[in-house]
Amino acid sequence: VVFFFFKQKTAYEMQRGLVGSEMCIRDRYYMPSEVALHNTANDCWVSMFDHVHDLTLLIQTNYGIYTEPLVQAAGTDISHWFDPKTKEPKSFVNPETNIKEFFAPNGPYLQIPLSGPNSSFNNDFETPWWKQEGLR
Repeated sequence: VVFFFFKQKTAYEMQRGLVGSEMCIRDRYYMPSEVALHNTANDCWVSMFDHVHDLTLLIQTNYGIYTEPLVQAAGTDISHWFDPKTKEPKSFVNPETNIKEFFAPNGPYLQIPLSGPNSSFNNDFETPWWKQEGLR
């Protein structure tokens, strides 16, 4: 039997009343079975490259068609969606259109551009969710 553990950064107060830089960051470890319990839009965790990401607030504040693929993947590992070296979404050139597309097994998800030219892509974000430390 092989066990995998995923890591999530958590902040906790060492003493009552400590804030900001006085708080301590520590690692928490989760088994895949624990991540699997968080599998709804109202409680959505995914694991990615040995880290757990809590996407619940992201999904609730951006709920729509592009969060559905994330909800479908809730409670699972989505490392295969991303390049292991760059940690960016996997992409490929569509041989029929010769246009770069992103690997999205459940459909296009939040903060990746749709394939082809598209003026409706909302790039009004500084850091994509998969790079945000606060979600780990």
